[in-house]
Amino acid sequence: MREARLRHEFADLYPELVPGQWEPASRIVEVVLARYLLQKMTDAPVADRALDEAHFEFRGGADPPRSDRRARSADS
Repeated sequence: MREARLRHEFADLYPELVPGQWEPASRIVEVVLARYLLQKMTDAPVADRALDEAHFEFRGGADPPRSDRRARSADS
């Protein structure tokens, strides 16, 4: 199962999440997307990924192949 955790330095951007706590990435995506929709940020540019890799760490699971794939040192 793919998991993610919010980095402590971005905790103020996601008050619904507990920083440093590993959770299923699918649950975190739901929280982030719900927040996005509730704030009605429809005119903001859509990111390539729902979870900003600068804000979250990831472990487990496998990502689908991407042509612009970037290495993540946190994955083990």
